[in-house]
Amino acid sequence: MGDTGTPAATTRMRAEDLDPDLRRPYRVAPPIAVRRAWQRRLANRAMRLMPPPRLAEGMTLEVVDFDVPATGVRVFTPPGASGAALVWIHGGGYVIGAAEMDDRACAGLAARLGITVVSVQYRLAPAHPFPAPLDDCVAAWEWVQREAAGRGLDPELVAVGGQSAGGGLAAALAQRLADLGGTQPAAQLLYCPMLDDRTAATRAHDARRHFAWSNRDNLVGWRSYLGAAPGAAEVPAYAVPARRADLAGLPPAWVGVGDIDLFHDEDVAYAEALRAAGVEVTTDVVPGAPHGFETIAWSSEMAKAFRRRAEEWLAARLGVASNAS
Repeated sequence: MGDTGTPAATTRMRAEDLDPDLRRPYRVAPPIAVRRAWQRRLANRAMRLMPPPRLAEGMTLEVVDFDVPATGVRVFTPPGASGAALVWIHGGGYVIGAAEMDDRACAGLAARLGITVVSVQYRLAPAHPFPAPLDDCVAAWEWVQREAAGRGLDPELVAVGGQSAGGGLAAALAQRLADLGGTQPAAQLLYCPMLDDRTAATRAHDARRHFAWSNRDNLVGWRSYLGAAPGAAEVPAYAVPARRADLAGLPPAWVGVGDIDLFHDEDVAYAEALRAAGVEVTTDVVPGAPHGFETIAWSSEMAKAFRRRAEEWLAARLGVASNAS
């Protein structure tokens, strides 16, 4: 079980902990509120009202609804698309979020790399705890595999990726697909992934009050997703990616995280465990960067450089040219 100790209040994060390039974006960014049901409902309603993305000339956006309500995919196809694709999974701590909130990022990535990006709409906890969100991601992967021939895609050049809880789901998806057999992801692109419920169970993290996503928020996310208190001696297979013992044979991974992100330690530990299991891993740790900085500080030079490194890595794994900027 987690450590119940509480550090001194002086450990609370301050603006000075942030890289100067990130201080203003985090000062003006609205706080994430997930601890009460009404806050989650309000956040999800707002995300559904995101304005439509500006698409590059010739790019198409197709919305495909699956048979299970509130699930499906948003498919971004650039003109002259290569045979490569990325299955992308949005974040939100497993309890908030919508595929629409990542439309700008998905459209831009599709345009710059010339690949098809398939953004997953999955069900959210606590109404739909594990395994429902992961099942929805598996359904999206299987949809891409079935549709590949008709869309000019190479089934073996499909990567998985996501941010925060979406990164955790992408990691879990790679693990589940490894056990199911069949065509495997070409790569896994993991932005600040939410991988380990034991972080939430370590109450000593609470007083730190991390930017954007604190451990109190983390507790809500994991408790909602698992349907039980985090940190138990055992958890269901695929529910907590960091708990898997055998990581051999998983796809090459890029793991990116800021060094003052709540998830820093668990992300670095997972990358090291993958590497020890013989998996090709690139770890990108950014000093002075908190959770989600690549989105919250979208136009900052730090965020642009971070996304560019990730996209160049992905392009190399998919065998496509990178026009990342």
